[in-house]
Amino acid sequence: MGELVHLALRVGYLGDAFHGSQIQPDVVTVQGELQRVLRSLGWWNAEEHTMILGSRTDAGVNVRRNGGLLTLDRELYEKIGDRKLVRAMADRLPDHLAVLDATEVPEGWNPRLADHRVYRYRLEGMEGWWADDMERFQRHLDLFVGTHDVRNFARMEEGKNPIRTVVSASPWSVGGRTVGFEIVGHSFLWNQVRRIAMAVHSMELGRLSEDEVRDALERPEVPVDFGVAPAEWLILWDVVWDALPSVESPERAMTWQPSPTRAEGAERTMRRRWSAAASAEIEALLHHEWSALGRLHWS
Repeated sequence: MGELVHLALRVGYLGDAFHGSQIQPDVVTVQGELQRVLRSLGWWNAEEHTMILGSRTDAGVNVRRNGGLLTLDRELYEKIGDRKLVRAMADRLPDHLAVLDATEVPEGWNPRLADHRVYRYRLEGMEGWWADDMERFQRHLDLFVGTHDVRNFARMEEGKNPIRTVVSASPWSVGGRTVGFEIVGHSFLWNQVRRIAMAVHSMELGRLSEDEVRDALERPEVPVDFGVAPAEWLILWDVVWDALPSVESPERAMTWQPSPTRAEGAERTMRRRWSAAASAEIEALLHHEWSALGRLHWS
């Protein structure tokens, strides 16, 4: 085996097409599809090369931009370059998995040590959502900002540190209407954002008090479970590393259909049809974002 080149590979994908991001036997995953395509090109094999994704995502979670480490033979990479690498993979991957760019990084670069991660959650996908008091909504989001022991707001895994820092949490608006929230942190635990989303939603509906949430954060040794919001309305919006190019897409003028309310006579069938349309809106948004963020577009 010759010298290896270490590459940061950034990708986006639609969550409902995969059984999560990490490789698993006998099911379709993001990592599995990337490795399949690289093997078909004759560029990668598990014995000599590495692929590690920086942020794990569950089945159903959509991703605007994630990233990971890919190693290839340097001699090969110097022949093909980043553009051909991106194009060749894109030509062989399904449309719901987009390779955005590849950037050489130093040996030892760890994709899991990102500067920060950004998530967005479309709360209006959950029944009963109605943002009628922005001051109250921001107050609910502010409960989670700062450094906390979040074991009551995560699915804890053995050996994981429950201390996490949320840098900011703010309303997410589309077309002048608040549809959910954006949350930024250095790293998040498994299900942390979805559990925060469920707690915020429950507070907005009056099913949960601010004091109960505050107590769960301040007294993590007392177990409580406020539930987990659905995966389908969560978007891993960005993973940011200082070492990589900062490529941003322009603000996009969008109009999303608001969710039906009980006052409009919303019932199960109406909600199901709206949910299908809302999922298509998110899919269209992500395809537009990938078009703007991709290496083949901005070079």
